[in-house]
Amino acid sequence: MPLFPYAVSMPKNFSAQQLVGVANQIRINTLKMLGAAGSGHTGGPLGIADVLAALYFSVMNVDPVHPRDPYRDRFVLSAAHMVPVLYATLIERGFISQSELLTLRKNDSRLKGHTFRDLDIGVETTGGSLGQGIGIAVGMALAGKLHATMGRPTKKKSKPDELVDYRVYCVIGDGESNEGSVWEAAMLAAKYSLDNLCVVCDRNHIQLSETSDVIMPLDPVVDKWKAFNWNVIEVDGNDIPQVLFAFSKAKMVSGKPSIIIANTVPGKGVSFMENKWEWHGKVPDKKQLDIALAELTANQS
Repeated sequence: MPLFPYAVSMPKNFSAQQLVGVANQIRINTLKMLGAAGSGHTGGPLGIADVLAALYFSVMNVDPVHPRDPYRDRFVLSAAHMVPVLYATLIERGFISQSELLTLRKNDSRLKGHTFRDLDIGVETTGGSLGQGIGIAVGMALAGKLHATMGRPTKKKSKPDELVDYRVYCVIGDGESNEGSVWEAAMLAAKYSLDNLCVVCDRNHIQLSETSDVIMPLDPVVDKWKAFNWNVIEVDGNDIPQVLFAFSKAKMVSGKPSIIIANTVPGKGVSFMENKWEWHGKVPDKKQLDIALAELTANQS
C-alpha cells in the first residue's frame, strides 16, 4: 500500500468567470501585502495573477491538507521576486492562513521577500538569483521521469501497468531570460524529452531599470524556444480561457517540454500602473494603495 494512499484534491467546477474573480482577489491581497511590507515588487505580480489562478484552481494537482504528498504537482517561481502573488494565491487556495496576509517581509514571518522553501505552505523552492529556478524545475521533472521508469508504487490505478506521475510547472520572466542558465536548462529539458514540464514565460516587457526590449531584446522569443526543440504556445496571459486552453494543450504533448509565452500587462487592473516599467520594483504609498484597491474592488463586483 502506498505511503500516501489519498488522492490530491482540486477545486471543483470553477468556471473561467469564477477564475477571473479569483485572480482579481489575488491582486487585491497582493497589494495589501505589499502595502503592509512597504517594499517589494508590484508590476509583475499583478500581471501574472491570472496564470496562477488558473494553475492552482484548475490545472495543478495539489492539496493544502497534504502539502508533502510525493504525487503532487510541483510549481517553481523562478522569478522569485514576484513571490507576493504566489503567497496571495496560496492564501486563497488554503495553504496559508488569512491571518498571515500582512506579515510579508516581517521578522519571523514565513512569508519572505523571495521564495523560501517551505512545503507546509506550498512553496517548493528557495529563489532569488534569476535564471536558477528553471534549472531546478528541470531537475524535478527529470526526477519524476526517473521514478516512473523505476516503477515506483502507484495509487488508485485504473490499469495494472499505469504509473502515477507528477507534472512540474515553472514561471520565468522575460527579463530573467537574459540569463544564460535559462537556455542551458532549456537544452537539458529537450535532451531528456521532459514532457512533464511546462514553463510559463511572463512576457510583460519590463524589468527593474527599463523595458526588457531596451535592456536586452528577447524577440523572436517563440522562434528561439522552438529552435531549442520545445513545444511553444503563445497566449494572452490575462485571458483565462486562453490560459486554460494552453495548459490543456501542453498536457497533451508527448516527447518534448512545453513553454507558454504568456503576454501579460504588468500592473494589470490598476490604471496608473499598467505597462509602466517603473512599477517593477516599487510599492504604492498609502494614497496610491487606496486608489489601486478601489479600482480592483470595483472590478470584483
